[in-house]
Amino acid sequence: MPRPKSEFEELFPCDFYTPEELLDDDQMYTVYEIARLLQGLEADAEIDEGVEDILLDWAIPWIMRNSEELAVAEPPSDEEPGYYGLRPDDEGDDGDD
Repeated sequence: MPRPKSEFEELFPCDFYTPEELLDDDQMYTVYEIARLLQGLEADAEIDEGVEDILLDWAIPWIMRNSEELAVAEPPSDEEPGYYGLRPDDEGDDGDD
């Protein structure tokens, strides 16, 4: 149910990190690790599964929104998630030269 803005003590801008601010240039991350980083946690921080589900609600759209700046790698196995990282500078936008 919507609530009036006046019911909140303070409102904050809805700013997110850019990929360059969030990710190390030489590392690849799972969506779970990106979710933690977006909340200011360490990529390997131990969190409750319910909290992780909520964080994924932020991370998945962030990845989609920033997809042009990201590279993706196949998971090491079928049981593991894929990996995302900053797109290499020498990689073209569409792969056509």
